[in-house]
This record gives sequence, structure tokens and C-alpha cells, in this order.
Amino acid sequence: MLIEENNQKRELLNEKNKQIYEDILVYVRLSFSKSEQETEEILMELLDHLLILQKEDRDASELFGDNPRGYADEIIGELPKTVTKKSLCLFGMGVCYFFATSTFFQGFLVMLLSFLFDHIQTSRTYSLGTVLVNSFSSVVIAAIVIYGMIRYLRWSCFNSGSKVSERIFAGVIFGIIPFGLFIVLFYFMPSFGVMINLEVYWLMPIGVILFFVGQWLRKKA
Repeated sequence: MLIEENNQKRELLNEKNKQIYEDILVYVRLSFSKSEQETEEILMELLDHLLILQKEDRDASELFGDNPRGYADEIIGELPKTVTKKSLCLFGMGVCYFFATSTFFQGFLVMLLSFLFDHIQTSRTYSLGTVLVNSFSSVVIAAIVIYGMIRYLRWSCFNSGSKVSERIFAGVIFGIIPFGLFIVLFYFMPSFGVMINLEVYWLMPIGVILFFVGQWLRKKA
């Protein structure tokens, strides 16, 4: 595969050229709705040209100019847009993994506590309307966080600023704030809709089923 070949060839770059090329690689790969095949082909072509320049002791600026970000934007602008079946499957996979993890561990935690403490109730009453709204809202929040992280990663390419301050900023924006939103969503959303009583241990097999659905979508992608 082109990606594996790219990973191997990148190790031949010196430290300076590798940093510039990897910034371009991440920046271009994180562009939305672009043909993956053509993206990898052009990245491989750039890598081959850069290796030739390096072998001849010439500077990378001869290829990328003085503005690597602008050069990368030109590449992205030339790549054809495409919303592929793979993109849709990957989105569905992410949603399934998200709910598989939260559902399974919620059931597992309650069951574990019920073995440790006799007074823990193993049945829960769920409001169908509330569950649906919370589930949809969770997907939206998660999608916004992922989109924001991708935009942040693209912004951080070619950035020589303080990495510590960047990580603190990212931790607040993509960690603390979304976590706070989830807390508000699940603890303050009023109950409405049909009431369903369910033994919590059923959440674990439901989580396992969602996981295998995610695995199936991953293979389809």
C-alpha cells in the first residue's frame, strides 16, 4: 500500500526535511472530502522529489517554497472532492464504537457494584424520548469535538509556538468542555416519552453487539 511505502521512505529523510514533509502530510491527509487514492499518490510524489533534493544536498524550499502551508493548500485545492462509501462507513463505525463503549461499561460498572454492595439496584427505568435525544445530542457533540480536533491539528501544522500551551488549550477545548456538556446533558435532561424498565446487565450484550456492528462497518470501509 502507498501508506506503508510512504512510512518506510520517510525514514530516509533527515530531521529538518522530515519535519516539513510530515507537517504537509498531516495537513493534506486531514483535508475533508478528498480522494484518498489521489491524496496518497501526490504525497508519495512529493516524498520522492524531496528525497532527490536531499540526495543532491539541495534545500527543501526549492520544492515547497517559503510558505509550506500555502503549498499544501494549493495541493488540496487541486485534489478532487469525493464523499465515498468508506467515509460513511467510518462515520457509522465511530458512532457504533462510541455507544458500544459507553453502553458496555455502564452495564459492567453497575453489575460490578451490585456484587460489591448489596443495596445497588440492577434495574433501571429509561425514558425512551430522553434516551433518543441524549443519544443524538451525544453524537452531535462528539462529531463537533472530532471536527474541532481535526481543525486544531491542521492549524498546529507548521506552527513553531509553545507545545505546552497548545496542549493545555487542546485539553480544555476538547476534553474539559465536552465532558461538562455530557454531564449537563445526562443529569439535567428531563424525562419524557415511553418508560422502559431494563436490567442493567443487558447493556453489556447490547454494547458487544454495537461493537461487532462497528467492526463490520470497519471491514466495509
